[in-house]
Amino acid sequence: MAQSTSDGQDRWGATRPEFWREVFDHLGAGVAVLDSSGRILAVNPAAEELLDRTTSAMSGQNLHDALHRHAGGASITDEPCRLLTALTRHVRARGGDSFLRGDGYVIPVTWFSDPVTRNGEVVGMTVLFTGDASDRDAADGLAAHVTALEDLTDRLALATEIATALTQTLDTEEALARLGRLLVPRLADWVAIDLRTDEGIQRVAVTGPEGHDADQEAWRGPLPALDEHSRSSLVRVLHGGEPVLMGPADIAPPPDSPMAAVQTGFLRALGATSAVIVPLGTVRRVTGALTLARTDAARPFDAAEVSLISDIGRRVGVAIDNTLRFGRQRQIAEAMQRNLLTALPQPGRLRLAARYQPAPAGSQVGGDWYDAFLLRDGAIALVIGDVIGHDLAAAAGMAQLHGMLRALAWDRTEPPSAVIDRLDQAIPVITKVPLATAVLARIEGPEEGPWRLRWTNAGHPPPLLVTSDGRAEYLEQGQGLLLGTGLSDVSRPDATVALPPRSTLLFYTDGLVEVPGTDLDTGMGRLRRHAAALARHPLDDFCDHVLARMPPGTADDIALLAVRIPAVPDDRGTSPHPMEEPVTPAPGHQPS
Repeated sequence: MAQSTSDGQDRWGATRPEFWREVFDHLGAGVAVLDSSGRILAVNPAAEELLDRTTSAMSGQNLHDALHRHAGGASITDEPCRLLTALTRHVRARGGDSFLRGDGYVIPVTWFSDPVTRNGEVVGMTVLFTGDASDRDAADGLAAHVTALEDLTDRLALATEIATALTQTLDTEEALARLGRLLVPRLADWVAIDLRTDEGIQRVAVTGPEGHDADQEAWRGPLPALDEHSRSSLVRVLHGGEPVLMGPADIAPPPDSPMAAVQTGFLRALGATSAVIVPLGTVRRVTGALTLARTDAARPFDAAEVSLISDIGRRVGVAIDNTLRFGRQRQIAEAMQRNLLTALPQPGRLRLAARYQPAPAGSQVGGDWYDAFLLRDGAIALVIGDVIGHDLAAAAGMAQLHGMLRALAWDRTEPPSAVIDRLDQAIPVITKVPLATAVLARIEGPEEGPWRLRWTNAGHPPPLLVTSDGRAEYLEQGQGLLLGTGLSDVSRPDATVALPPRSTLLFYTDGLVEVPGTDLDTGMGRLRRHAAALARHPLDDFCDHVLARMPPGTADDIALLAVRIPAVPDDRGTSPHPMEEPVTPAPGHQPS
């Protein structure tokens, strides 16, 4: 029968800090923990007793200078020795020497040194020693202590690396890929991860030795439905059962259900001789199952490794549950944003285009939006905005502001600043939006032109005006407080500017110009240069190329709203200018 492990506290003990404190304090050999320069950070009680020195007396001292002596008691200073070489070069070594006790006596010791690494960098050393170098049994016992401690240290380091790797991404696929790279071949030859989904149980990841990519892909996919009566180890674990340790006899029996047949076929195809299956998540919420397999009969899993793998399964389950929740929230927020990005009007000969580009996978969706609509006096309202925050609440807040601003702008014919001021007054009463930025503009003028832009800016990046001859200018005027500050008694200003024929007016959110590792001026300068170079492109191409030419790396979503001003009638000639081609993308259109 497959062996199930206890679900009590001992199951998690080997990876908890208090467990390692107990190991350190009760190890029969002396242990000194050093920093990378060889200074003593801590010693265990066995070391204190053996050396007749307290921890406080040794703390901060260089181990070699303070303890290492010739057999007659003389200091070893400039002479090369194995211990000094091991400590300075940070290498694993073993030797027999003499240490100085606190009472002045020199005692023979056998010592072992081992570097402590983190992410491939040496951060310190451990030195284990016993006080009777002539006793072969003592030396062998110390070697066993060293091996056991190294094994425990490796396991703790693996658990820590996995926890760190899983907290660095909110993308489920990337989290599972990182897990597989950490477990194979360090702890297993093969790893399989099964998750509960709305469509049933899915084998979402299989990781094996290098060169077996086709085999890994072949075992991924949906699994048969759970059979309530199956005694299969995988089925029991998915139902919330305890971790299972399997040997050759447990893998050999014929399966009793379709899911068991898949799992048995998987383990047999690998040539597995030992396997561990643990639940992902907690007893109350099982997200899936983690299967680790080894193919070397001389290296079966043991009970201590099952405890470690069980803890890994708990950590992975919680992390994956978080990524799945985030993914669902992200999908809802992105769908909400796209549904609210309405179709753009095409008033007369003015041309409008827009783009919405969601944040990269693993980043949170924010509250960016654009809007354009006709007002009762015939002017065209243009809006670009960004609700502070990056979650579903930000997307919901964006939806509230979007509707409120439309209603307020339509309600009265008044300057943009007055509309934004009224919106700001309504925000704390009607919404829970903390802060937001926005530009509200009006394009005014007769149908044949000329046109002018009147706008106010509530803390948003300034619009960019690009003329047909390649001059680009940020419209810095009209700057006022962002929305939600509570200082609604301060009126915002308006600004106006003439819109030259064939020019392009670009509104955008900060995701377009804010790139990690660069300052805002750099991003805005880059946008100005690219937009100027694209001045004579058709409006669709202009938007697509602006997005494509900005550097990758932004963790924010991006909204663009562009307006192309046509030529005046006496400037059109006999054929339309290429910039006047009426191409209008659907809302949320993205470049291919």
